[in-house]
This record gives sequence, C-alpha cells and structure tokens, in this order.
Amino acid sequence: MHGLSRLSNGTSSLSPPSSPRHRHSRGKTAAADGSCGGVGGSFRSSSSGGGGGKEELKSVVERFGYLLISIMYRRRRMLLFAPLFYISGMLMYMGTLGFDVVNSYSSSSRGSGDVVGTGSVYRSPEVFEKLWPLMEAESNKSSNMLMNVWNPKLRQWKPCLGQTVSQSEFSELPKSNGYLIIEANGGLNQQRLSICDAVAVAGLLNATLVIPIFHLNSVWRDSSKFGEIFDEEFFIYALRNHVNVVKELPEDVLQLFDNNISNIVNLRIKAWSSPSHYLQKVLPKLLELKAVRIAPFSNRLAHAVPPSIQSLRCLCNFEALRFSEPIRMLAAKMVDRMVKNSSETGGKYVSVHLRFEEDMVAFSCCIYDGGEEEKREMDVVRERSWRGKFRRRGRVIRPGANRVDGKCPLTPLEVGMMLRGMGFDNNTSLFVAAGKIYKVEKYMTPLKQMFPFLETKETLASPEELSPFLGHSSRLAALDYTVCLQSEVFVTTQGGNFPHFLVGHRRYFYEGHAKTLKPDKRKLAQLFDSPSIRWRDFKRQLLDMLHHSDMKGGELRKSGNSLYMYPMPDCMCKKSDTKSDLGNSTK
Repeated sequence: MHGLSRLSNGTSSLSPPSSPRHRHSRGKTAAADGSCGGVGGSFRSSSSGGGGGKEELKSVVERFGYLLISIMYRRRRMLLFAPLFYISGMLMYMGTLGFDVVNSYSSSSRGSGDVVGTGSVYRSPEVFEKLWPLMEAESNKSSNMLMNVWNPKLRQWKPCLGQTVSQSEFSELPKSNGYLIIEANGGLNQQRLSICDAVAVAGLLNATLVIPIFHLNSVWRDSSKFGEIFDEEFFIYALRNHVNVVKELPEDVLQLFDNNISNIVNLRIKAWSSPSHYLQKVLPKLLELKAVRIAPFSNRLAHAVPPSIQSLRCLCNFEALRFSEPIRMLAAKMVDRMVKNSSETGGKYVSVHLRFEEDMVAFSCCIYDGGEEEKREMDVVRERSWRGKFRRRGRVIRPGANRVDGKCPLTPLEVGMMLRGMGFDNNTSLFVAAGKIYKVEKYMTPLKQMFPFLETKETLASPEELSPFLGHSSRLAALDYTVCLQSEVFVTTQGGNFPHFLVGHRRYFYEGHAKTLKPDKRKLAQLFDSPSIRWRDFKRQLLDMLHHSDMKGGELRKSGNSLYMYPMPDCMCKKSDTKSDLGNSTK
C-alpha cells in the first residue's frame, strides 16, 4: 500500500514498445555492406578530376540494386526486407553525390570556401572603423535612454506565492514517507535547477529532503558545498510549511545502510520523468527502504506537473534559494558601487552576460580575425577539452554557416556596437559578467572605448574582497548574477543556464517584464557583415530589435517551457486579480 502523496490522481503513461531486432543478412549482403562502408569512408572533396570516379560508383550501385531485385524476385520471402534494402540503397546512392565532409578547418574554409552569403564572414572591425566617428559625434548627449527604454504598460504582474502555497490542503505536513537524497551537478544554475526540482519531487512523494550534495564537476571544478553558495538555514526555514528539509541523514537511518550513504540504493531516473513515474517507481522503494538516492539529478522532472507541485518550484527558486551571507554582503556592495557610478543615468546601469571565453569560442567553431594563430590556439583548446570530438570522421565544420545561423558568440566589439546603435551613449554605465575573455586586451579595448564607464567584478571589488571566492566558480558566478539581476537592462548574448534563470528572476522581480535584450544574432550577423551600411540604417534596425525585446519581455509560459524562465502565470498573478489563480496554469 502506498503512502500519502500530494498527487491524488497520478495517471500513468505507457511507453512505446521497443523496436524488434533485425535479423542479420546473409553473407552476400554483409559483404556488400562492408564494401559500402569502405567506399563511404573514402569520400573526399576534390576541386577537380573527381567526376569519373563518381560515375563509376553510380554504376556499381545500379548493378548492386539490379542484383538485389533479381534475388527478391526469385525468393519472395526476401520481399519482407525490401524496405530495408531500399533505404540502404538510397543512402549508398546519396553518399556518391559528393557531399563535402570535413574533419577540420581547411585553409580555403578560412577564406572564401565557406562564404554562404551575407553574414558568413567576421567583418565587424571594418564596420566599426566606418561607424565610430558617427558614434562619437553622438556621445555625451544624455539621451535619457535608460529612463525610458522599457514600456511601463507591459509590467502587469505581481508575485503571489504567498497566496498559492498557503492554500495547501494540509494544515500540517503529513508523516514523511522517507528520505530523499539527490546529487546536483554542473555549475551554479544547473545546481539551482536540480535543487528546486528536488523540492518539487520531495513534496510530491511526501519525502524529507536531505540538503543536496554537490558533485565536483570536471568543468566547473568548484568544491563548494550547499551552505557555501546558498543560505542553508533560510532554505530550511522558507520551506518548513511545505517540505521537510534536513541537513543530513539521521543516525538511525544511516545505520540501516552500515553508516555508508553509498549503500543507499541509487535509482536511475530518466530525464523529464512525469509525476506518475515517481509515484509508481520511486514511492514504493522509498516506503520499503526508508531512504533513496537519485544521482545524477539534472532535468529529472517534467515541466508539466500539477499546480501544487509547480508552486513548490516557484517557492524554491524565487524565495527559498538565496545566496549565502558572504556572497550577499559583497554583491550588495558591488551593486551599490554600480549605482553610484551611474549618476549620469539616474543610478541605472546596463549589464551584459558576455560569452567570449576561450572554450566558448573554440566550441562554436567560428572564425574571427586572428588568422592562423587563432586556428592553432582553437585546435589546441578543442583537443584539450573535447579530445577528438571535432576530429571524428564525418564531422562537418561550417564556420560561415554557423555565423549566418546566429551561432557564433558575439565579440565585445559587437556587443558595444549593438548597444550604441540602440541609443545607449558613452555616459551609460556597463557591467560585464564574464569568465576569462579570449585575448582580453584585443577584444575588450573597443568595448571600453565605446563605454568608458565599464566595470567587472574584478574592478568593482578589491582583490582582498574577492580573495575568499577565487577558485570557486559558482560563488563568483553568484556575484555576477546578483549585479545583473539589479540592472535596468540585461543583455544576453549566447544562451545557457545563466540567462535562462536570470531572465526568469528578472520577470519575477520586475512586474512580469524581463527588462532583457535578447538580440537576433542572425540579423546581427548580416549587419556586421555590411561595411558600407549607413549609420542611420544601422540604428533603425537595432532600434527595431530593441522594441522586439521589449514586446517579448512579458511572455507567458507555454506548454513545454520552463517556469524558471517564464514564471507567469504559475508563480505570478495579474495585478488586477484579487486572488491567485495558479491552478489553471499548468498545461
């Protein structure tokens, strides 16, 4: 018999049956497949002299197809395999059409070999050289841009978690069904996601949540524990009426597992599992064993859950999870310093999440203006960080196509040009949240030229203030997060968990409007690849982009979206509403 859960009517969803194994082909077919693989592995692009070889391959394929048809005609049982043979034959034939397969950059791809239209080449320095005198002519005009950048009519929401969670059907928490232990991995905001989903699952199962364990990630390499990043006592207190949280497993329960937490069964849960899956698979084990582990616990709960469980996510992310006191104290000082530095704009400033670190540039496979030196450096980084991933046979690398498709990280120069085109002049205070920028002097110099009042956490805080945080990437990211949260304008340039959570947080705190610039990087690629563009046209297109960000700032959550980025209507109510109506928001 199952224990009490918060979800009374969990419905199960049947998984589709697995595909049956195909029988192995006879000897001739196997031999043919082997030769196909050999041919496929030998395809190379060639500038000339390749036509005759392709024609010969086509004739081989045709003869092979004729042979297969003859066999099927004589042995009608083979007709069962006709669809498989047809698909295989088509794939073999397509392989002879001469698609370029590239394992790494060739010298020609750095020039015109990968030019696929306007926007495929990095020409931003040329555009800047032409437009800079016109930007400079508009400096010091105090355009009051920061005072009027957002439409106030689009801010119509308010937090209403107090109303929602107070409507719990329980006057006090029911008896716990057991202890839930999860392991949060990744960086700061991946950990935040795991923590809040764990709170939701604990509420669903009526389990007592043990303060999550942080896995030492090979990329982030931050050994910080929960209490060194988040306020542990406040977390337990804020959730006290909704989910039981304890700092560690009680001794009597731990003894059941020979005082070794690794002896507790680790349940492997698929990504985006439904509430019914937890009730059917996890709850019985929890009742039987008194404690279960789920590791890893990243993206292990579906977006669509009942309103009562969704509200626990809201409560956790927007209220219960606040940073530890050392982080809050220094972050508050940094925000105060940014406000004082922004006297020309009424204490308001712009923050930018800049993703132009060495590993980000390398992973994007985009080409900038560093020539062969850049190519060698990026090859080294890719091999060091991803060990052959980019050298696999068949790996297609199209730097120009990546740029046209808006997949290249914006350089600091491009971010500055975008903001100046939108009307932010050189009196604007700018905070840049970033890791170690690739070739920092080269790429940051023009951004500082356009925005002299530029700050980072390294310039806002003294070396002595930052020293306790050095070597702890999640704590440093928490400082950036807080300064960006308090800015009048936030600019996201590349995506990822940092802007995902920050945009949602800003919507929650700024009456439903994200106050965020999310540029259309496909359009930017075309603008920055137009050295002859006029300043007036440049500004017009960027002001249109700013207006679009304004209109999209108050988006509601759609089915399949995360409430961590779209808190309305699950975590917020319309200002005109007299009571919360979160119950009908889950789709």
